[in-house]
Amino acid sequence: MQFDKEQEELRRTLRRFLETKSSSEEVRRLMETEEGYDPAVWSQMAEQLGLQGLAIPEEYGGSGFSILETALVAEEMGRALLPAPYLATVLAANLLQLSTDEQAKADLLPGIAEGTTIATVALAEAGGQWTAENLQTRASGSGDAWTLDGQKSFVLDGHTAGLLLVVAQAPGGPSVFAVEGSATGLDRRALQTLDMTRKLAEVTFAGTPARLVGSEGDATALVPKLMRIATVVLAAEQVGGAQRCLERTVEYVNLRYQFGRPVGSFQAVKHRCADMLLEVESARSAAYYALWALAEDADDAAISADLAKAFCSEAYWLAASDSIQLHGGIAFTWEHDAHLYYRRAKSTGLLFGTPTEHWDAVAEHLLA
Repeated sequence: MQFDKEQEELRRTLRRFLETKSSSEEVRRLMETEEGYDPAVWSQMAEQLGLQGLAIPEEYGGSGFSILETALVAEEMGRALLPAPYLATVLAANLLQLSTDEQAKADLLPGIAEGTTIATVALAEAGGQWTAENLQTRASGSGDAWTLDGQKSFVLDGHTAGLLLVVAQAPGGPSVFAVEGSATGLDRRALQTLDMTRKLAEVTFAGTPARLVGSEGDATALVPKLMRIATVVLAAEQVGGAQRCLERTVEYVNLRYQFGRPVGSFQAVKHRCADMLLEVESARSAAYYALWALAEDADDAAISADLAKAFCSEAYWLAASDSIQLHGGIAFTWEHDAHLYYRRAKSTGLLFGTPTEHWDAVAEHLLA
């Protein structure tokens, strides 16, 4: 799969934007803040580039593009390690669009498209399962009067989101509920995580008012579709990060001299860089094919998504690890950015399921 001229122009524009808005110094500053992002940059992303509404239909204030453009943006953001609640908001917007609740779409999607609403999906619980099975968070009520009780963990940007789409167990089955960030009975706590550039939160509900999105039991069908989107977009982000690890490493080994010559001229280093290139390009192929399959609703969309997440997770970790090794002692210092990419690689490998879980899913698809 290849991106067209308009998509590549979007990439170039976004890369220029991120070079000024997501420099190493700015990433380090933001990762130490409680919010974890710059509200001014978030507004610029919406007003100048229209990123939050990129794949939201025009009738709801978006641009009406596809998952391809969303993943392209994620790839560039992964390359720059942009600290922003973009992935969380994209997933929430997609969950709303997958729903058949037209009123909820009309009420909630415009704010997301405008960039005035930071949204997220609260799915995983203490066990770290990204499914709608064995939910401990419960919903009670009927009609327009629902309340939630329970706890969600690993919620992307859950401590700052103004809208939370919560998957909870209702009497009629796993269902999706919209909760305002200011709702009573809602307690949110930022988690201490390995990747400081992406914030995760633990969210507790105690008689928290909620709005049913769609019908009871809808989450059983919606969550697998959402996770397919999530894994493919995250795979694209991982490709961007792995690519940047490769670029920085090649640049360094050609600048660093040992015994009167660049260390990049040594055969062993050349082989290591070649292996990194192979991993990155293979990951790109896996992610791009999964994107195409998802966009075209191909028969192998599900297995392609699992394969992309598994392979890209491992490729990113290998690229980040090799980058540290080839940079030598300097990469082990806090001041060098290599550890930031390593942390992102390790954390994204666990997000939405480990590589082992996704390889197991690939095997299940093949045996089905």
